[in-house]
Amino acid sequence: MSTVQDIRTSRGDRVSIVAFIAAGVLLAAWSVIAAAVAIAEAAGNRDVRVLADFAGTPAQAPIGPGGAAREVELVTAYVTAPQLPAASFAALILREALGAGVVVAIVVCLVWLALNVLRGRIFSRTNTTLVATATIGGLIAWAAIALLNTMVANGAIARISDRDFDNPVMSLPLQPLLLLAFAASIVVTAFTVGDRMRRDTEGLI
Repeated sequence: MSTVQDIRTSRGDRVSIVAFIAAGVLLAAWSVIAAAVAIAEAAGNRDVRVLADFAGTPAQAPIGPGGAAREVELVTAYVTAPQLPAASFAALILREALGAGVVVAIVVCLVWLALNVLRGRIFSRTNTTLVATATIGGLIAWAAIALLNTMVANGAIARISDRDFDNPVMSLPLQPLLLLAFAASIVVTAFTVGDRMRRDTEGLI
């Protein structure tokens, strides 16, 4: 009796998978380099440039006739703090390290998955675990990075304003996060069902 386990991949599929693996490796390398550059730039903790979120804070912008100032409503803006508080500085370093580490971890999972598919092994417990790790881990890391970014931004604004400006805004886009969580659950469920069907059909001709 035969076992339904492996699926033969076409040459086009193999080329696409190899290209996907190469792109993943480049993405992981770029993420590590970008994080290292960001950490190096902030290492001295002097004149740190930070992207901050604002809850509709009014500001002036030269958008009127002849460059006249007009009131606008800030949503996000870059601010430069002369120095970050210790907790915010630590959060900045952790944010960059976590961001790069998560990208590398997700790429490792997806490259491992791609190699298994390249060998014709699509549905298996290993692949299901890899997909679940990449998706769920990525979502959790996204929320953690948003929290760290809020700590960095609020620390920068507190230092600039001498704690005279209250800006407790946390940048966590719930709608995209929920949409990605829904999509991730579908993908994980599909691999789980596929693996169960594979096990149920083992030994069938």
